[in-house]
Amino acid sequence: MGQKSVVVTGVSTGIGLAAAKVLAARGFHVFGSVRKAADGERVAAEVGPNFTPLIFDVTDEAAVQAGARTVEAALGDATLAGLVNNAGIAVAGPLLHLPTEEFRKQLEVNLTGVVIATQAFAPLLGARSPAVRDPGRIVNISSVGGRTANPFMAPYNVSKFGLEGMSEALRRELLPFGVDVIVVAPGAVATPIWDKADETDTARYANTIYAPMLDRLRAYMLQLGRSGLPPERIGETIHEALTTPRPKVRYTVSPSMFQVFMSEHLPKRTLDRIVGKRLGLLP
Repeated sequence: MGQKSVVVTGVSTGIGLAAAKVLAARGFHVFGSVRKAADGERVAAEVGPNFTPLIFDVTDEAAVQAGARTVEAALGDATLAGLVNNAGIAVAGPLLHLPTEEFRKQLEVNLTGVVIATQAFAPLLGARSPAVRDPGRIVNISSVGGRTANPFMAPYNVSKFGLEGMSEALRRELLPFGVDVIVVAPGAVATPIWDKADETDTARYANTIYAPMLDRLRAYMLQLGRSGLPPERIGETIHEALTTPRPKVRYTVSPSMFQVFMSEHLPKRTLDRIVGKRLGLLP
């Protein structure tokens, strides 16, 4: 039995890079997507010989299809063991004032990009006729924000709520092929996505009622990033989702599972008041 292979999108930093390292260290050959060749070389040096970079942006259909052909040629007669749809961005801002092109960009990367990658790689996982003996799995990286939304994070929350629904529908559509679809939903993870909160331009909202609340949210996000889980923890969960004989349909991985439980089970009006007071949306 040969070495198993997996495709991970968005491996230049954060969860994607950690997943590539964990999977490669545990015997997988990882094909990891990056948008720049220089990032591919850097990640290859970090991950080692069990890594092959693929250069594409998940929103570029032709480039993703070319990446799939590269993987297909490398696989030969083997089946791809996994596709990890990890590439994503986080757009923040008050919905009443957010430029619509930024909202579109959020959905284009986090949802349409997942569809593009899934269509390209699903046949290699075994979603084709005739059926293959050992079909692969799809792991979609969602978020605890895929079930609970925060003010000023609407674009990101929309994309992750959407990804959860897409994953459920796709899991059922792929039943005839035996290709499973599993969601991994991280809470706060110490990755560069949080550092970008510091770069978010809130000045354009200075003349709205939301300016002081946005500053509070940014400080909260930076604190979350500093106290977040190491991304390798998520990499380990991804490995479990790809390899355990009977995977769950959804894995939540958060530094505070109690907080996740409360946010998912407290009455929504109660949560509205808690969040509203914390951010200054309520007196």
